[in-house]
Amino acid sequence: MELYYNLLGFWILFGALTFLYLIFSKTAAPYGRHQNSKWGWSVDNNWGWFWMELPALLVMPAIVIIGNIQLDIYVLFILFLWCLHYFYRSVIFPFRLKTKGKKIPIVIVFSAFVFNLINGFFVGYELGFISGNEFDLTPNFIIGAIVFAIGMYINRSSDNKLISLRSESTGYQIPRGGMFKYVSCPNLFGEIIEWAGFAIILWNLSALSFALWTAYNLIPRALNHHQWYKNNFSNYPSDRKAVFPFLF
Repeated sequence: MELYYNLLGFWILFGALTFLYLIFSKTAAPYGRHQNSKWGWSVDNNWGWFWMELPALLVMPAIVIIGNIQLDIYVLFILFLWCLHYFYRSVIFPFRLKTKGKKIPIVIVFSAFVFNLINGFFVGYELGFISGNEFDLTPNFIIGAIVFAIGMYINRSSDNKLISLRSESTGYQIPRGGMFKYVSCPNLFGEIIEWAGFAIILWNLSALSFALWTAYNLIPRALNHHQWYKNNFSNYPSDRKAVFPFLF
């Protein structure tokens, strides 16, 4: 157990350093609107997304199922929330994208594959082998579930808006309405909120680590998206923030 928490602590520290690097270097992962050919071999964008997200869908539930924990209603609910997100993210979402001809570098696919493998392992192992059946309808469980649901709604509704814009035009447009009134990337904001809610439910270090890593990855990407919009649309709303409403 000591080794597990030492590795998890290192993983959290590595995430913080990654976040600082992405913020100060302003490096944008080269896919989607930031696509370029400098990162080597690429694969189809839709299948790239599928393979990137698949490990999280499979690894975390598998570890919990073979673990020591009893699969009571609370644990099953936690697994349901995880699978609800990742089944959509790995199986449904990639093939809804209107990105014909778009490519994603293999190095990005591999990095995200490993990232989801590691996070799925950490969350699954602590839940399946360490936590025990300690869950109940406690305030943090209820509040966390509500926060998760709110985040998922923001994430999905914002994704749907972006996909509909791509359906109507082959080029990028300024998204409007909903949370886009306040931020450039409400889909990313919603995902950050989702995993914050998940961390509140589990109330353990691995779930907190995953929530932090989500923010470490998505905040820099949101800032890059926000700058891209401002660079490419002279009429982009000046009062719109990047990811957190009214903040930045």
